[in-house]
Amino acid sequence: MALFLLQRLSVLAATLVIASFVVFAVMAILPGNAAETLLGPTATPEAVAALMAKLGLDQPLGVRYGRWILGLLRGDLGVSYAYGSPIAPLIGASLTVSLPLAAMAMALSAAIALAGGVYAADRRGRAGDAAVMAFTQVGLAVPSFWLAILMVILFAVMLRIAPAGGFPGWADPVRALGALILPAVALGVVQAAILTRVTRSALIEALGEDYMRTARAKGVTRRAALWRHALPNALVPVLTIMGLQFANLIAGAIVVENVFVLPGLGRLMLQSISNRDTLVVQDCVMLIAILVIALNFLVDVACAAIDPRLRSRAA
Repeated sequence: MALFLLQRLSVLAATLVIASFVVFAVMAILPGNAAETLLGPTATPEAVAALMAKLGLDQPLGVRYGRWILGLLRGDLGVSYAYGSPIAPLIGASLTVSLPLAAMAMALSAAIALAGGVYAADRRGRAGDAAVMAFTQVGLAVPSFWLAILMVILFAVMLRIAPAGGFPGWADPVRALGALILPAVALGVVQAAILTRVTRSALIEALGEDYMRTARAKGVTRRAALWRHALPNALVPVLTIMGLQFANLIAGAIVVENVFVLPGLGRLMLQSISNRDTLVVQDCVMLIAILVIALNFLVDVACAAIDPRLRSRAA
């Protein structure tokens, strides 16, 4: 297990380094800059050059990259060009919305997928299986932002049982969670469609293994064998897909947060892109990359804990 963890940590570190290069390079080649945006189209070239020098945008790319990485390592994310304030508090305030939203969406997705996948696998080829697969087909075809708009129209405008948008803050946890329910459903239902199909396929494959026939021969009921033997062995591909889905949740949240006017990370990134506030965008994208890579590392560890064969392959 120690060798497995060492290998995975090495891959994690290398992936983070590559991600930092890619993020910085993409931001560097984008047209326009913060100085031109802040001063407006009537600014003189001298004024733009002076502001670029003040913001450090006139320095070589290698110097800017080095300063950015050293700042990240020290926990100093820099100062926003547009807001004129430290970036760390801006991102911290956004994460108090985005992380609970992503966690709620992932929990909802996992609950739906587990129930639907087990139900469909247990009734393979029957009406229940066909109904679940039809639901997943619809879920795969529906964009999360379109579902979010429909939910606003139905539950906020027509039924008036949920807020149409905004976030009251965590001073009132009940209202805060209520404001995140519709966005979480819009994100989670779409992801649940994918995860349900993966869960069903993994369970059907596990149900055909020799250990299942052995368990049934020993007198274990089909339902008990499904939950005690098939499901634990089917969790490895399910957990892997869940780790990959976290990136999709964050990407989908960028649009969904704007539909529900939530002050999350997605909305901060969209505003920063409009303002050419590249340093904020860099920090946000890098943070998302760190979260996704770290979560996939935890998924690898969890899969190795469930299936010892993965540890032996690493050795």
